[in-house]
Amino acid sequence: MKIIIAGYGKVGSALTRQLSAEGYDLTIIDSNKKMLESGQELYDVLGVYGNCATMDVLTQAGVKNADLLIAATNADEVNLLCCLTAHQLNKNIHTIARIRNPEYSEQIVMMRDSLGLSLLVNPERQAAQEIERLIRYPGFQKRERFAHGRVEIAELRVSADSKLNKMPLSEMESVTKCRCLVCTVLRNGEAITPRGDFILEEGDRVFVTATTIELARLLKSLGILTHKVKRVVICGGGRSTYYLAQKLEKGNIEVQIVERDPEKCTRLAELLPNSEIINADASDLALWESERLSSNDAVVTMTGLDELNIIISIYVQSCGVNQIITKLSRTESSAILDNLALGSVICPKDLCSNTIVGYVRGMMNQTGESIAVHRIADGKAEATEFHVLKETPNCGVPLKKLKLKKNVLIASILHLSQCLIPDGDSCFYPGDTVIVVSDSEKAFSCLNDIFE
Repeated sequence: MKIIIAGYGKVGSALTRQLSAEGYDLTIIDSNKKMLESGQELYDVLGVYGNCATMDVLTQAGVKNADLLIAATNADEVNLLCCLTAHQLNKNIHTIARIRNPEYSEQIVMMRDSLGLSLLVNPERQAAQEIERLIRYPGFQKRERFAHGRVEIAELRVSADSKLNKMPLSEMESVTKCRCLVCTVLRNGEAITPRGDFILEEGDRVFVTATTIELARLLKSLGILTHKVKRVVICGGGRSTYYLAQKLEKGNIEVQIVERDPEKCTRLAELLPNSEIINADASDLALWESERLSSNDAVVTMTGLDELNIIISIYVQSCGVNQIITKLSRTESSAILDNLALGSVICPKDLCSNTIVGYVRGMMNQTGESIAVHRIADGKAEATEFHVLKETPNCGVPLKKLKLKKNVLIASILHLSQCLIPDGDSCFYPGDTVIVVSDSEKAFSCLNDIFE
């Protein structure tokens, strides 16, 4: 598949890294020569210098023979014109545009067909949606929904006083009294596909597969008490803050926003009449004491500076805030971040690139069985949904009789709308949905690929 990536910024570079590793034929376009040369040196890709919205540059990049164009420059208008121009030059091309300005939201959806857009992505809106879910369903670091919400993979961290500390996985069900499956453990930055004799340790990040009901039981059995969030403090007044506050207001959650820029405060006050806007520096410790901000149920740090978000999150953690969510632009140093008290970490760039990679996989698998791909464990593991067809091999064969490839685990089987956590006697049948977790180096197009 030939893919053109227009814009080699945070999202563009992340996509280039992921897609080039999977062997796609990539061409990158950028108007910054240094960044373009950097991308060409790091990855085996073609580079075209110039304005990606012009016919000449797109033609030079091979748009007429391309299967997909991803427009991810910093300007929404350039991205839209780039996709529109590409569609005029190649009627069969798929186009993805990153659109960040909330003022364009409604009209872009209305004009999607006219603009020739296959998919719209908005990193800030995606981040807000993820954060809102964490606030509404507290207790876990992250939660990923699969199979239309019928099964989830949730992340929790093993603390020194946790029941999970020093526990073999074979004993987990008897101790927690709930049916769940640990599909991945992130330890010292390494993703591990554990077996029953694997022993959990303090600091491990554990990814558990179960239904929503079973996850609630797991929290209760582990003594992780959660209560409904009523008041939230958001540090920073950017686009993500606007999207998040808008959602929280609709859910009758009190919102306080701390922003140092007076103009942004005025704008937010107009857009969010039910939120309290505080014109101040969120890093000012005296502010937290005078306004009693740390008495809120949750704190979300989403200023434009990663370092500032980290410092504020560490401080409010020491104040005993129940839930902390930290937005970071880059998560490359995940091993370092694991040792910091940042609560749940959200990276808009990663959310956006994962959505796009999932779309690319979907294009490749239109004739296969793969429905969707979700990246978990900081991108070091993947959960793939497969639809079992009549011609799918191994239907009705107990899993204990099948040999899986290394670092591959069947995490869940959805049979007749019922979610099953599989064991050796479990089978899948035509019409079922199977969720498979594997390391990120493997990309499966059909269910039979997971077996030796």
